[in-house]
Order: sequence, then structure tokens, then C-alpha cells
Amino acid sequence: MAALDIQISVEAEGWSSEENLAAFATKVLNAAVDFLKREEEQPFPKMPVELSLVFTDDENIREINAEWRDKDKATNVLSFPAFPLEPGGMPGPMLGDIVIARETVEREALELDKSFEDHLTHLLVHGFLHLFGYDHMDEEEAEEMESLETRILAVLGLSDPYAGQEPL
Repeated sequence: MAALDIQISVEAEGWSSEENLAAFATKVLNAAVDFLKREEEQPFPKMPVELSLVFTDDENIREINAEWRDKDKATNVLSFPAFPLEPGGMPGPMLGDIVIARETVEREALELDKSFEDHLTHLLVHGFLHLFGYDHMDEEEAEEMESLETRILAVLGLSDPYAGQEPL
């Protein structure tokens, strides 16, 4: 039985079809789930855990960021856990929401000389880990989260997105 029940909402133009995004997200996030179960002994309930993905634009994510984080600017990804969860804790039936802004992903991918798909993959994994309680508020947390991201991305055939960078 699948560990995730992914709900997709496309709220802006320029994204691929909902079906394509669902297939892409399912591949990426199931790889993350498999990795977390195998390498981090992350528990999962027997029933699928629901996760919502919102694919939007800079204007919408700016509004969400302003409302929920008091930051009146666009960002690449926002995560909203349904319930507080510590790394390694058992998720409930609702994991939470991940919101991603297309223009910011495109701009960052160009700046980083990465493909849009590779950068989107990284941001999906990054947002997903936030739902499990991982964060990057201090150097130790950042190193742990970035290590997990890098290892999950390696399973997906992608290189370390942080190579040559200081931790967040």
C-alpha cells in the first residue's frame, strides 16, 4: 500500500498538467519516503498519509508568505505541517501542505545552472522534510536537513545541491 496520498492543486499558469505533476511528485516523494523508512527508520502509519501540493506563482506565494510568516516577498517553497512533528515521529493521517512558486523555481534554477526539474525535485524534498519536523534555523539543524536532502536526491540521481555553498 502506498505511504502517501498526494493531492495536487495547480493554481497558476505555466506549470505542467496536473497529471504530469502528480506523477513527478509521486516519484520524488515516494523515493523520499522509502529513504526515510530505510535509512532514518522513519515510522509511517499503515494507511496512506495525505499530503497536499500547491503549484502556484510568485504573487500567490508572496501573499501566503506575508499572511503566515510576516514576510511580504515571494519564496520558492513553503511547508505547512498539519500537526507538529519531530524528526522520527509518527505522522498522522494528514501530513500537511507544500506550496511551490513557479517563477522563483525557474529563476533560481537559471541562477544555479540547474534544470527546472532538478531544482523542483530538490524543493519538493526540502518542503517534504519540513513536514517531518526538519528545519534549518541553526547550523546543526541545517547540516542535518541538508545531509538528508543530499542523500535523498542522490537516490534520485541528482548531485548535491549544496556543494560549494555554506549551510543555510
